[in-house]
Amino acid sequence: MGIVFTIVSKYIIVFLMALYTFSCYNVFLHKTENERKRIYFRQNLYMILIYSLSFCSLYIVKREIKYLLFYLCSLICIIFVIIFTKTIYKRSNRLIVNNMCMLLSIGFIIISRISFDKALRQFVIAMLALSISTCIPFIIAKGPFFSMLKWTYVITGFITLFLVFIFSVATNGAKISITLFNVTFQPSEFVKIIFVFGIASCFAKAKNFKDIVITTVIAIAHVIVLVISKDLGGAIILTVVYICVMYVATCKFLYLLCGTLALGAGSVIGYKLFAHVRIRVNAFLRPFDTINDAGYQIAQSLFAIGTGGFFGMGVGMGMPQSIPVVAADFIYSAISEEFGSLFGICLILICLSCFIMFMNIAIKFNNMFYKYVAVGLAVLYGFQVFLTIGGVTKFIPLTGVTLPLVSYGGTSVLVTIVMFSIIQGLYIGREH
Repeated sequence: MGIVFTIVSKYIIVFLMALYTFSCYNVFLHKTENERKRIYFRQNLYMILIYSLSFCSLYIVKREIKYLLFYLCSLICIIFVIIFTKTIYKRSNRLIVNNMCMLLSIGFIIISRISFDKALRQFVIAMLALSISTCIPFIIAKGPFFSMLKWTYVITGFITLFLVFIFSVATNGAKISITLFNVTFQPSEFVKIIFVFGIASCFAKAKNFKDIVITTVIAIAHVIVLVISKDLGGAIILTVVYICVMYVATCKFLYLLCGTLALGAGSVIGYKLFAHVRIRVNAFLRPFDTINDAGYQIAQSLFAIGTGGFFGMGVGMGMPQSIPVVAADFIYSAISEEFGSLFGICLILICLSCFIMFMNIAIKFNNMFYKYVAVGLAVLYGFQVFLTIGGVTKFIPLTGVTLPLVSYGGTSVLVTIVMFSIIQGLYIGREH
């Protein structure tokens, strides 16, 4: 009977996920939050049903009460976050809140499937991050002084990256993590947000070509430190964010072209200089020729995605443990295996709807600083999703970037929740 429930529920889950995804885009057809209330309510209903069916299936497979207890506790917290945000911030954007909770819930499900201990740690960190970030929308909406801290952002970001380079221990070829009191975190994740605020304040006050050159030098300095630390994924992300914000600020196609060419040249140089980059590129080009070595991860990822088919194996019925680092870098492969490629496509579209909403908020600003911040955060989020899913599906070489809010990783979850809270604050205070 349990197997029958798992098989039937996987089709229902995909159907509910499709309905949720459709509602994400239906939101854009309505101009005000009042007109969208029914859509948001249906989204919450779909989310709860998907979460409940998934954990019921997981419990049937695992037969351990701790999964049901985790489900009840996490579901209560997710519902509380939705109600609390709607109550405290009456002018908040509910799509941002719902999508954030939906992505977190998907992460809780699949990480629980992989490792209950990791899921528990992820949940605790996520709840702490949500508690800390509750005041961020208020501060952002009421704090015009943020645009005046240009050199504070620049100096803080650069020093933080430099300290990571000095004191961190290399992991998978890159120096990105620092361990204090048995807690490991990645300061470079926080620098991404600081970097966005820094270049936004620079461009908001730029008056001539000299100011653009100075801003470019600042950006290059950050990227160089990341390259020296061999955090090439972070370097690519900051470069793309800078190019996009620069283009929005100047509206000059020549700058966009030059930035793109510089990014391409930097990628080639990185390939020539770093052995681990060459290994990843070769694994990308010929994963099955090196399946016993460098190509093992990507080959197992493709096997998992292919095995899942359209509707997946069912929660708890796949073999995600066969993929190294599956809870972090390859979480999308595990999702596709157990939920199916249709569910995976819907997940991509949900992430895309977040990016569209972020950009939609950006274009409505008259204040250039906040416009550039919104654009920078939108590109930061969207490009990270692209790098993650592109890497595990063999669309681009692997970069070691996590899927925001879904992948296991405390620092990534904390920073992404802060990012969503900043966007929420920009939305609430957009008339300023």
